[in-house]
Amino acid sequence: MNISPTENQTKLNNLMTLASWMAGDFSNQKQAFANSNLYAHIHIYFRPLPNEFFSGIGFYSEQVYDYDLWSPYRQGVHRFVDLGDQIYIENYSLKDPILYAGAARELDILHTITPASIERRYHCSMIFKRDGEKFLGTVEPGNKCLINRNGCQTYLVSEVELTEKTWTSLDKGMDINTHQQIWGSAAGPLQFEKQTSFAQELPIKN
Repeated sequence: MNISPTENQTKLNNLMTLASWMAGDFSNQKQAFANSNLYAHIHIYFRPLPNEFFSGIGFYSEQVYDYDLWSPYRQGVHRFVDLGDQIYIENYSLKDPILYAGAARELDILHTITPASIERRYHCSMIFKRDGEKFLGTVEPGNKCLINRNGCQTYLVSEVELTEKTWTSLDKGMDINTHQQIWGSAAGPLQFEKQTSFAQELPIKN
């Protein structure tokens, strides 16, 4: 089946729009201050990697508590893959993550990350689809993104809604045998607002 230039441009536009909206520092300050007994104040950073890292769109991410910005509790590297009507984001872990703490805020640290310092997290990719003025993302199907938490083997359930200015996410770890929730928010999704955009650091696509 032939794909028209218009369809190709639409797919490219969706890829770049998703990347542009995702590139930033997101904070749930409003949610945390309004419900401090339920939510900690968290930042999620998505900082574009140099284009040559993946020969395309890639990101480094950190999740940190606002009171301790140099000690991220989650770090990752992400590669965008265009699959037509959806965008597949491969997830990678860092072999020695503490070396890169703060890389989302300090480009000198970011540029020390190399392909040799990461390894693929198989079955843990996210799949995003455009839905009007937002993108909806879920972890790839199969319940095979496994995370051991306090001696219990769990699989990840992750749901994301991204707009130009907001990131809403709900991550849960489910027991692989009982399918009961073991970890993750019991009070509902985390609601973030973009504080700073890093979209200008993305490669320009024509």
